[in-house]
Amino acid sequence: MNKYVRNMTQGSELKHILMFTLPLLAGNLFQQFYNIVDSVIVGRYLGHEALAAVGATGSITFLFYTLCNGLSAGAGILIAQSFGAGRHDDVKRFIANSAYALGFVGLGLTIISVVFAHLLLQMLDTPQNILTNAADYMRTACAGTIAVAGYNWINSVLRALGDSKTPLYFLIVASILNVGLDLLFVMVFGMGVVGAALATVIAQGVSAVGSILFAVKKNEYFRLKREHLRLRREQFVRCMKTGTPIALQNALVSVSMISLQKTANSFGDIVVAAYTATMRVEQLIQQPFNSLGTALSTFAGQNVGAAKPDRVVKGYHRSMLISTAFGLLMLGVFAFTSRYIVGFFVTEEQVIDIGAKALLLSACFYVPLGFIHTTRGLLNGAGDVGFAFLNGLAEVVGRIGFAALLVNIPGVGMWAVWTTTCLTWVLTAVMCLIRYKGGKWRKKCLVDIESAETEVIHAEQ
Repeated sequence: MNKYVRNMTQGSELKHILMFTLPLLAGNLFQQFYNIVDSVIVGRYLGHEALAAVGATGSITFLFYTLCNGLSAGAGILIAQSFGAGRHDDVKRFIANSAYALGFVGLGLTIISVVFAHLLLQMLDTPQNILTNAADYMRTACAGTIAVAGYNWINSVLRALGDSKTPLYFLIVASILNVGLDLLFVMVFGMGVVGAALATVIAQGVSAVGSILFAVKKNEYFRLKREHLRLRREQFVRCMKTGTPIALQNALVSVSMISLQKTANSFGDIVVAAYTATMRVEQLIQQPFNSLGTALSTFAGQNVGAAKPDRVVKGYHRSMLISTAFGLLMLGVFAFTSRYIVGFFVTEEQVIDIGAKALLLSACFYVPLGFIHTTRGLLNGAGDVGFAFLNGLAEVVGRIGFAALLVNIPGVGMWAVWTTTCLTWVLTAVMCLIRYKGGKWRKKCLVDIESAETEVIHAEQ
């Protein structure tokens, strides 16, 4: 077995999780660097209205992207569990058939999102002074949905096999490319918000293609024979069934964010700009939580497939300690730096004042946010994907319900936008912890362990 595969069913649980998390975190930070560069260049060179236009599309584009990500995650679960169970041929069949599923869904979402961009933004009550720019940005960004689907797919497959380094290498290249293209398209060619979107789409496409070509050359699981490449109804359907609840969870989270974006829009472009800046920071802060959750998902998938649930529990407990420590650390940091951080995105004092206070408020709830990512990672990796839909539904109820309540409380006003998110994190975290304590995840393995090959894969570390 080569160095591009990691077997997590043996050895130190914490070492496997940390060694997997660190490259993943670096990759996720580089990916968020795309968004930060877009926001800084747009906000500082095109003004707060342009930044608000970009931000107004965030929730709706996230909806389309996250559907692809959910299906990719489902494929990764099946591959990780098959890998842990020693079912080599099933791993290859799932790789091929998950690619077919993601290609089909990604193409469909590309068409839908581009055609209905303007209409969807109107439905969100996007302010008229930023509607045209927002629609142009969204069409360009969503035209690359198929590239996003390919990127998410190859990353999920590689991670399921224990390789979190290869995606990092290509993200570094893509990040550098994205910065260069941003400066070229926006500052030199004067393409406005469209240039910023196009730069990101091209960078993600390059990352996806490069990762796939590299995997085919270096990873033996991508050396597929004709038998593996056949479109198989069983594998195709299982990829769709496993990924759909996660995709629906992501879609519901996105719908809840769209609803909250609509609430932010109702307070005008100053609040939208502040919300956009704080969302960019929040996306960055979530990356350690997200990386840890993804690492735990792969760890849980391989060990559940290998019938070793006790290793999963040990890995989860250690991950929760790390998550809690990071959440408390960030609260301390933002207590002193929130104004400087928001000021990095915009120069308008009113936007900075609002954004700094909102950022500190959100930081008080980073610990439950970490609980969400870590516990979801375990549950999804173990195959308890049905809960994902219920968890997503809780976010919809929370963001819509809390927002509707808070905006009608005298004195709350625009702060309802950020307070709603904080309360929703608490609600969702409690649900995740209750599900974990219930123990149903122990019986949710998606592969047939009884008929698996008896020899467990011994991968190079």
